Amino acid sequence: MGKYLDLYKQRKKATEALDGLFKNAHHCLVVHYSCESFYDRVDGRTPRITSIAARQLDSGQTRSFSIHKMAELQKVDLSDIESHYDRLEREMLDEFFAFASTQTHCTWLHWNMRDINYGFQALEHRHRVLGGAPCETKDDKKIDLSRLLIAIYGVRYAGHPRLESVMKLNKITHRDFLSGKAEAAAWDSREFVKLHQSTLRKVDVMANLAGRAHSRTLTTQAPWQDRLHFHPSVLVELVKEHWLFGAISLVLAVAGVLRLLGVI
Repeated sequence: MGKYLDLYKQRKKATEALDGLFKNAHHCLVVHYSCESFYDRVDGRTPRITSIAARQLDSGQTRSFSIHKMAELQKVDLSDIESHYDRLEREMLDEFFAFASTQTHCTWLHWNMRDINYGFQALEHRHRVLGGAPCETKDDKKIDLSRLLIAIYGVRYAGHPRLESVMKLNKITHRDFLSGKAEAAAWDSREFVKLHQSTLRKVDVMANLAGRAHSRTLTTQAPWQDRLHFHPSVLVELVKEHWLFGAISLVLAVAGVLRLLGVI
């Protein structure tokens, strides 16, 4: 029974966290980035970053940082980016972390950006490798949307890969969206503009999904048992949380005291 009650509490906590983001949507940034493939790497080098996007949750205003934009500013031809990559990447990350240093009050909503392979740590590490001094984002300012959706709807809410699957369930178009495999192919072909467009698209998609989950209109394939984590112990918890339960408990407590005093 304890397992079901724990799942219910986990779902409640995740729902409250999501609702809290929208209560302070002006101070929430949806973030995503694209990079060199981090699979099948044999030299131990961390993947190079190609683009980063940060979208304000309430207004949709988006700041983006990309290799090809840096190349344009530096008068480097797109076909020649590879020979200038480290310098351009360093300048792109300088720009991103300068922006991040002004947003320390914000919460960052992301999708699986959790470790050194792919995440905030990877961005920070890559900046250090290139000689930069990144502004580190505190863990309590990071919220993983992918984990929130699992906590709220259960592991069966969408098939794998979940982001693409839940997009399909909610009829969200894949325009400019690249899958992991497609991103790897785009990197191999040095299609940096395409990677940038995909990054921008993904922060829009994530904000869309978060908004639907917040408004309780997100379509999933989760069985109702997963959505409710139904079990008698959960029902008891729900009853306890209802105002009527509190009122009845108070009346019974007062009656008990009066009985002890001999009043009734």
